[in-house]
Amino acid sequence: MPELLEKAIKKYKFQGQSWKKIRFWCSDETRIGLKTITGKVITLKGIKPKGTQKWEYKYLWLYGFVSPNSGESFFYEFSHLDTVCFERFLEIFSENYHDDLHIIQVDNAGCHQSLNLTIPDNIILIFQPSYCPEVNPIERLWLAIKQKLKWIIFGDLSDLREFLNKILLNINHDFVASLTGWQFIIEALEKVGIVENFHWPAQTG
Repeated sequence: MPELLEKAIKKYKFQGQSWKKIRFWCSDETRIGLKTITGKVITLKGIKPKGTQKWEYKYLWLYGFVSPNSGESFFYEFSHLDTVCFERFLEIFSENYHDDLHIIQVDNAGCHQSLNLTIPDNIILIFQPSYCPEVNPIERLWLAIKQKLKWIIFGDLSDLREFLNKILLNINHDFVASLTGWQFIIEALEKVGIVENFHWPAQTG
């Protein structure tokens, strides 16, 4: 990972632009829909748990960025996953964090590598190894969010969106850092000089 970061920083130096600081983010997208998310439940001994499920295949896509060392996060909803939506997501993020240069880890999805993708000047994408979602800590945040959605029946996407927004509003920096601030990532960032104020996470991967 330090090698990828150093390569990205060299690219930044060749840009010849002045940024307040260099920041690192992990990015991914997840699909969340009306089909009920199931899972294990705890009951008294001898009592068989029961659950009601909804089988409706309507969904939305949640795009996200997390900063493992500062615990910051940034989310936006789209109707689907493609290059157009990803490009728009980068634009919105760039506009909100326009003073800094951002190195963003992404997977090898087609929408991230499309030749038609226009990337803002203050964003550099680095690609994680293929078929290795476990190296992207944002996956743990998706699991935590979906854990809160288990066994909840939503009438429509508006109900789901309202509930999801409440979850996202309650996500704080400490929580994100505890899930995503893996020690090997923090050490790699420190090695190349990308250091921010952060709370050392309670658990590391």
